[in-house]
Amino acid sequence: MSPLAHLLGSWLIASVTTDNPRDRKLVTLAGILPDADGLGLIVDAANAALSGQEISFQYYQHYHHYLLHGWPGAIAVATLLAGFANQKGRVLLACLLTFHLHLLCDLIGSRGPSPEDLWPIAYGEPISRHPIWFWKGQWRLDGWQNRWVLLLLFVGSLWLAAKRGYSVLELAGRRWDSVFVGVLQKWQRQLARKPPTS
Repeated sequence: MSPLAHLLGSWLIASVTTDNPRDRKLVTLAGILPDADGLGLIVDAANAALSGQEISFQYYQHYHHYLLHGWPGAIAVATLLAGFANQKGRVLLACLLTFHLHLLCDLIGSRGPSPEDLWPIAYGEPISRHPIWFWKGQWRLDGWQNRWVLLLLFVGSLWLAAKRGYSVLELAGRRWDSVFVGVLQKWQRQLARKPPTS
């Protein structure tokens, strides 16, 4: 699924499993960090720009879903992030949950353009190649199913932000979050008002 879907899904879980901004950020981060192993794309783009050749996607293809899409990455990321948490045990479990939600979403909805272009999850990597999980019904990354999931996550995150008084923008800063949530709550109050009867 798209990085935005991973972000919103992780933030929603963080919002219902934690009770402070620091821990919410850490749990949300655990749900998007698996894609850090896709940063080889930047190296590929830089190599293409410097050489003047077409981009090869060599590092991206080799390392994405390799370093941080298995149980070793889950344990490393969850343990590291829980070390910075206020409620370490709770955050450790929530980080494992959002990390594995990321893997499940990739298994369900990360296929390429053709039906043969499946993207498996090698759950033991980088330590072991096995087990390898794949699903022949995997949705296209740009498919309608992923768009609907993203829309539902977006609407859910707006609803929860208006209800709780903080949003996913708290990751960028409290000031932005405060302004955004203020606008959401104002709209919510306006929608809740009944129109005058004539």
